[in-house]
Amino acid sequence: MTTTPGDIGEPRRRLHPLSPLLHGAKSIAVVVAALSWNTLQEVGLGRFALVVTVLALGVVVLSVVNWLTTGYHVVGRELRISDGLLWRRNRAIPLERLQAVELRRPLLAQLTGLAELRLEVVGGHKTEAPLAYLTVRDAAALRERLLALAGRTTGTAQPDAGPRVAPPTLEQPLVRVSNRDLVTSQLLTPQAFFLPVGVAFVVIQFVVEAEWTFIGIASTFTAMAGVLLHPARRILQDWDFRLARDPGGRLVVRFGLLETRSQVVPPHRVQSIGLTWPLLWRAQKWLHLRLDIAGYAGEHGSDSKQSDRLLPVGDFGTARALVWDVLPGVDLTTLATSPPPARARWLHPFALRYMGVGLTPEVFVSRWGLLTREMTLVPYARLQSVRVVQGPVQRLLGLATVHADTAGGRSGEARDRDLAEAWALAEQLAVRARHARRPAPPPVASVPPLTPVTWQRPHRP
Repeated sequence: MTTTPGDIGEPRRRLHPLSPLLHGAKSIAVVVAALSWNTLQEVGLGRFALVVTVLALGVVVLSVVNWLTTGYHVVGRELRISDGLLWRRNRAIPLERLQAVELRRPLLAQLTGLAELRLEVVGGHKTEAPLAYLTVRDAAALRERLLALAGRTTGTAQPDAGPRVAPPTLEQPLVRVSNRDLVTSQLLTPQAFFLPVGVAFVVIQFVVEAEWTFIGIASTFTAMAGVLLHPARRILQDWDFRLARDPGGRLVVRFGLLETRSQVVPPHRVQSIGLTWPLLWRAQKWLHLRLDIAGYAGEHGSDSKQSDRLLPVGDFGTARALVWDVLPGVDLTTLATSPPPARARWLHPFALRYMGVGLTPEVFVSRWGLLTREMTLVPYARLQSVRVVQGPVQRLLGLATVHADTAGGRSGEARDRDLAEAWALAEQLAVRARHARRPAPPPVASVPPLTPVTWQRPHRP
């Protein structure tokens, strides 16, 4: 690797000295939770406390060693992180692959004035560089510095004397979600809506059978807690949701109660926008928006991927303004779509009228859903690939599904289209994607309109 001036001019920096205590506190809580109540009864309070103390000291020592061997510094347009004692690991993260930077503050970090910095890069299946923990001031300054370096597309990297404190910026507020609407929206979910019915059923069973066992009562409360866990978690995560735009044109998203998050997303990193109208929200004329960002990863099988919140809950007017701000020129009121052919009713006997696709000058539009209605907007410049897929039943009906894939993990889908139309649509998406990626794109009117083509079955020898 070629040595740059940044290798010499910038020394490696350590995390905050309180980082071992915060990491150790989390590990100790896990250890104590793993020791069951039966263990306390068997060994007694004194031995139990001794075991916990020894384990806590071991965890703290390991955390301190990990802190001493962990460091980071910026070299040119790379963030380099080194850690490990026996097995030394060095990572170099190219900042041109940077998609988003999130400043996260768990409860213990809020109490100690610290923050965790997370970097999301293209193709990442997990957070590439979690720096835990820094002071809020240092984390904010490092975030601004990394985003500034990631925005450079030309020129050579210059030597940097170190992290600079970011000057105060005046952000332009876009939207702030009412906590009252947030709580109400989570009460209008199937889990919360049918909870009283389930509780009433259990109480009636107890009254009729006249048996109030401890196991029955505990099972009832456990089931109630499990049902309410998802809405409660969403409320805590999306509490005090605010969306703004900084002077550089980047989106700034802040949300959270017990754990606050602040994320900065460059607009050109947005891969697609999704709109969802849940069944129980439609009486209030509410919907929510998601924002797909390439490389942003969450834990598999969990609801931790919260970076995609663009609007947790809001009305159509607010959603329309946000979509126009993120994707200039896209107006939700003018998005026309065409339904699949009538023979697709064999596959969707009830939901066919709610399915459709459309090509606007800016985005590819697809919608579907009967009870929960969804719509996806994919800018042509973000298309990575276009696929035409046919299942066995689709082949019998002469139908196919077109997938417009992006780097964000989700894709727009034109479900169950006529086979000739599917191939024509795939060709149009490829053409428009090439035009959208040109440095000086021609007017959209120059792109040929979608016209049916004759599809011929390939000859098989």
